Amino acid sequence: MRTVELLCAPALDAAVRAAWDRLAATGLPSLARNTHPTNRPHLTLATVDAFPPGAEARLADLFDAALPVPATVDRVAVLDGSAPLVWLVRPAPQLLALHGAVWDVLAGAPGPRPWHLPGRWIPHLSLALRFGDADRRRARAVVGADRPAGEFVAARSYDSATHTVRRFA
Repeated sequence: MRTVELLCAPALDAAVRAAWDRLAATGLPSLARNTHPTNRPHLTLATVDAFPPGAEARLADLFDAALPVPATVDRVAVLDGSAPLVWLVRPAPQLLALHGAVWDVLAGAPGPRPWHLPGRWIPHLSLALRFGDADRRRARAVVGADRPAGEFVAARSYDSATHTVRRFA
């Protein structure tokens, strides 16, 4: 599996990590507990089984031209599926255009994950995975009412077969 992800500018990255730490300090599920060296706040734009030929170079060119992209965090929510606790990201026109352009590059890629496809994608920054039946109200209070803003300033791809990251921009 290969992902296409946007990385946060330092201030937004710090705000997400602070929320992770607050959740962990209160005993709630949190990505602060994930110690893998590639774990960092990010926004996933796409996930496919493999990139089509030439996609990496085209994605690098796309991100060189498009970044930075403004980001404004919205409310805390729990998504369906594996029930992650997330900070929703407001779908600004620049972000939606970039998302669509990424999928144009990935047209024909095998195994696209439907929850990342245009029209189904919910932009978010994950706070905890498999949050499930944990206390949502307490999590919202712990994360706080802050609505951090910042930018997405870099892009990468995670390869689940090799557990490695490749930076695009």
